[in-house]
Formats: sequence, structure tokens, C-alpha cells
Amino acid sequence: MKQRGFTLVFLVLLLGVQWPLWFGKGGWLRVWELEGEFAAQVRFNESLRLRNQKLQSEVVSLRDGLEAIEERARYELGMVGVDETYVQIVSAEAAQLKAPEPATATTPKKP
Repeated sequence: MKQRGFTLVFLVLLLGVQWPLWFGKGGWLRVWELEGEFAAQVRFNESLRLRNQKLQSEVVSLRDGLEAIEERARYELGMVGVDETYVQIVSAEAAQLKAPEPATATTPKKP
């Protein structure tokens, strides 16, 4: 009987010591959670680093050469060079979807 009480007290003390190790503020469960958050943050930082490298190379290209500026002007603003002719190719499906409405001719009235 005495040995049984000793075993019970020993188990209670053992659980009392183990509880903070597993479930406390700095316990193993919290450590595993923080490791997961850390890995996610590392992946996110890597994606931002790659984005920053692309932006940096674009900045260098815009500073050093006119090719990048010309490319942006062509694609974003629709600009055409001095000796160039602008040609737009429209597919048959797109032409049918965006068929122009017939224009009505109005002549100004003379007083």
C-alpha cells in the first residue's frame, strides 16, 4: 500500500514536470508551431527576394539603355517609331464579337 502511494506521488510529480515541457509557453508544441511559421516566413522572404531582383534588374535596364524604355512605350502606350507602320491583326472570332456599328452620317446645317 505504501509502495502504491509512492508510485502515485511519483507519477503526479512526473506529470507536473512534463506538463510545462509539452504544453507550456516554451514547450515542444509551441516550438513545432514556431518552426512551421519560420519555414513559411523563409519561403515568403525568398519570393520577395526574387521579386526584388527582378525589379532591380528592370531599374538598371531603364537607367542604362533606351531599349527597355522603348519597349514599355510600345507595349503600354502603343507608340510607334518614326519610320514604322502600325498594323493590328484581329482574329475572325474577335472581329465577329466586336463588329462595328454602322456609322450615321450627319451633315451640319447651313444657316
